[in-house]
Amino acid sequence: MSVGTPPLQVLLVDDEALARARLRTLLGDCRAPAACVAGEASQAGQALELLRRARFDVALVDVRMPQVDGLALAEAIRSVPDAPPVIFVTAHAEHAVRAFDLEAVDYLTKPVRLERLQQALQKVERLAAARAGAAGSAAEALVIHDRGHLVRLPLVEVVYFKAELKYVTVRTASRSYLLERSLSELEDKYREEFLRIHRNALVARRAMRALERHEDAEEGEGWAVRLDGVDEPLAVSRRQLGAVREALAS
Repeated sequence: MSVGTPPLQVLLVDDEALARARLRTLLGDCRAPAACVAGEASQAGQALELLRRARFDVALVDVRMPQVDGLALAEAIRSVPDAPPVIFVTAHAEHAVRAFDLEAVDYLTKPVRLERLQQALQKVERLAAARAGAAGSAAEALVIHDRGHLVRLPLVEVVYFKAELKYVTVRTASRSYLLERSLSELEDKYREEFLRIHRNALVARRAMRALERHEDAEEGEGWAVRLDGVDEPLAVSRRQLGAVREALAS
């Protein structure tokens, strides 16, 4: 977050007052991005009422609460206009799979560390930037010849471009297409939305999730990037490693 940008407006939802107090303190220590508590609720109904009256950038939600639990609340939040992303904060790690089914941004286990909270808020910031970029480039599309038909593929659906002989594979979360354009041409045209990670690959900046160690059959031990929407990691060249780390940190 740049200097002068307002702090993230956070809604705290936890039935334990002490837990909310600890999160308030941690949020006050966050700097990149900064955050402030703009509302607190001790149960789901109270939280939904606050969400209908005010706009929040993120909701920090406890999973185990009396009456309506945090998972059910997250489901309800999705139907609220301009709903904020949800980060679950709980002492019970067994609900993580269900939490991510509900498209939670992150899942923090108590006691929450400042570093992990900061990382989760950075994901919220990246998500907001990606959504803003998607809205601005909604009209951008690739026209692809696919099995005798012309397909208009919105650019925001593309996860990566990968050079394969004389074609470029265009990968979305659901399938792949072949495009007769050069990777360099795509990089020049879409450098704001896509980052070169290797001589043969461009990835959507909004889809970048994590950098991890990777063993490649041809290049040996190195690094790869994990992307939202696809299972396979993509190799990162040593030359592009710094740029990928910088993009993930921004």
